[in-house]
Amino acid sequence: MLKTVMYYWNAARGYRWKPWKSPYMRWRFETFLGEEAAELTARKFFRLAWKYREYMERFVDWASERRRIQHRHHA
Repeated sequence: MLKTVMYYWNAARGYRWKPWKSPYMRWRFETFLGEEAAELTARKFFRLAWKYREYMERFVDWASERRRIQHRHHA
């Protein structure tokens, strides 16, 4: 769960206190959820984040592993 919070913190840079207004976070949610994520509001953002938290945790774990492998190859 900590990795997921850290991902959101980094991904919402510039919009950390209002991540539902972040163009990147909106794009990420719309890409993953489609119509369900259209017109994000604070309430909708947190409801969807909670509803799909297991999927997001898996995504963050995958991204973390990719980053680790990439760093190992470029170090």
